[in-house]
Amino acid sequence: MKGILLAAGEGTRLRPITETRPKAMIPVLCKPLLEWHVESLLNTGVEEVVIVVGHMKNHIVKFLESRGYFNGKVKVLDQKELRGTGDAIIKASEYIGLDEDVIVAYSDLFVEDWSIYAELLKEENNAIIGVKVGDPQNYGVLYLHGSHLKKIIEKPEKPESNIVNAGIYKLNTRDILENRDIPPSPRGEIEATDIINKIAAKKPVKVLMYEKNWIDVGKPWHVIEANKVALQHIDLNIKGRVVEPVHISGKVHIDSDSVIHPFTTIQGPVYIGRHVEIGPNAYIRPWTVICDYSKIGFSVEVKESVLFENVHAHHLAYIGDSVICENVNLGAGTILANLRHDNKSIKMMIKGILEDTGRRKLGAIIGANSKTGVNVSINPGIKIGSNSWILPGTVVYRDVPSNTIYPSKSTDITE
Repeated sequence: MKGILLAAGEGTRLRPITETRPKAMIPVLCKPLLEWHVESLLNTGVEEVVIVVGHMKNHIVKFLESRGYFNGKVKVLDQKELRGTGDAIIKASEYIGLDEDVIVAYSDLFVEDWSIYAELLKEENNAIIGVKVGDPQNYGVLYLHGSHLKKIIEKPEKPESNIVNAGIYKLNTRDILENRDIPPSPRGEIEATDIINKIAAKKPVKVLMYEKNWIDVGKPWHVIEANKVALQHIDLNIKGRVVEPVHISGKVHIDSDSVIHPFTTIQGPVYIGRHVEIGPNAYIRPWTVICDYSKIGFSVEVKESVLFENVHAHHLAYIGDSVICENVNLGAGTILANLRHDNKSIKMMIKGILEDTGRRKLGAIIGANSKTGVNVSINPGIKIGSNSWILPGTVVYRDVPSNTIYPSKSTDITE
């Protein structure tokens, strides 16, 4: 059995997070999504994993080299032209060769129970994972005949089922290659679901239901949700240095070479990476992840947020329900508000469309290398692009593009 991981896409709906990293490199508990998949497949007994790369491929190659994965069991295949998930699967199947059973997965998925790969290994024939969701119209809906797949319909307006395609398959490369002659979809791509539909019309494709948490990390707030799923399974594990008095309650992971300064309160579940410095007098609330080399200083409060590597919030800041990308610096008194006055759910602009996130509390999404001056207030649901500066005393009430100084003469604060 071999594995195919799809990691070539641009992740445009995740911007600004994916302006500086491919979506497969988004961290869950400070470990890239891709690594969760690679580790799980290899631990399950998969002989070789082929990772199909494209957008920002050098980030993935560099990471795999740093982890020592190029040991004969992990291979990288450049899709070159991004022509869709089906094209990626075809190229990987051609590389692997005929008559090989393969587990195929989208690397931007996160699941609560990774034994799903072991379950697929037990299947002799083709299989697909199905999962029940509350908004099936946003996914590929599975239409079943008993326990087998009849067809997949992408994003139907009136779905007849709430069972959707989880993006994890067990297939045979011969079946993939014998059914590769499919036309591009309306968006000009070769779709994986069209290949699977063609296979299902000729051979049985069993549907295995997955009952635990499944997150398609496709939009910025899904980064928070995926980390919350993972946080449910951490244990109390303090490797770093705690300078008393510090109050720690619940399940808290503090990795090696991190320091917690006096009068700090940490309420788990919380995950703190390596070389992190927190306090004094900081307040780290539940469902927070703070990754390597970050610094959370005096009287800073962080609640249900994911902070990537080297994020600095030195004093008197509030970070609520937010995603802060690498190398961001928050000036003193920066407030990332997370609640509307009317208590309605937060909306966020995704590719020019205002979408309801379904979250009553959601703060900001701040792209890499950005900075805020002192006493900046950022309204709920705001995205700030990478490499942008927010000037002191500003109230940010709309999205800020990348590489921008805000406000500028063209974005005057009084507009």
